[in-house]
Amino acid sequence: MSKVPDKRLISFGIHVRTLREQLNLTQDQVAANSEKLTKATLSDIENGKRNAAVTTLLDLARGLKVHPKKILDFNFKLEE
Repeated sequence: MSKVPDKRLISFGIHVRTLREQLNLTQDQVAANSEKLTKATLSDIENGKRNAAVTTLLDLARGLKVHPKKILDFNFKLEE
């Protein structure tokens, strides 16, 4: 049985990748800027394979050097 991908995680991952690319940062740079985030974790988030915890979101914000609210500022449907 295959697991159906969560559309919210996919949308969030696309948003994170777009934000990172707009900031001209590589996954390696974001991981290096953050406290605990690894390139592999960031890749999983960007590909909709990981449901990030609040602490991971805060570390991602640090890595991107943006306010955490910018990470969550994207269009998604709550009922999905």
